[in-house]
Amino acid sequence: MKQVQSKRSRPDITAAVRGGDWTLGMNGEGVPGHATLKQALHWKQIYTEILAMEEKVLTRIRQLMDNQSDEARREVELTNVPVVVAQAERFRQRLGYWEARVHELNGAALPKRGRRVPAPPHSNGSTQTSL
Repeated sequence: MKQVQSKRSRPDITAAVRGGDWTLGMNGEGVPGHATLKQALHWKQIYTEILAMEEKVLTRIRQLMDNQSDEARREVELTNVPVVVAQAERFRQRLGYWEARVHELNGAALPKRGRRVPAPPHSNGSTQTSL
């Protein structure tokens, strides 16, 4: 009989779930609405770097898919691509929080982007109403 592994013993599952949950910040990140300008600039830079990397990873995956069989390409589209896209979206959302905080602390109006970035949840699980 095959034993089912728990989520704790499956770092791939944990990473996939975490990567797609844009409400989760990084360790030590804190709540954007409570951050100083220095902290906000720091986290804005971190998320800018990570998002750039994720976008390069996705571009490279798509390049590699061009040389795959239809079956292999379809499997990658169903497994790898959604995970990387979800991770990139998470980092894009988190970057948006920190960009908004930087603008707020600089006394500038938020840039128009066509959609409002939702506020991340407080560490106690409630949602923040403004950045």
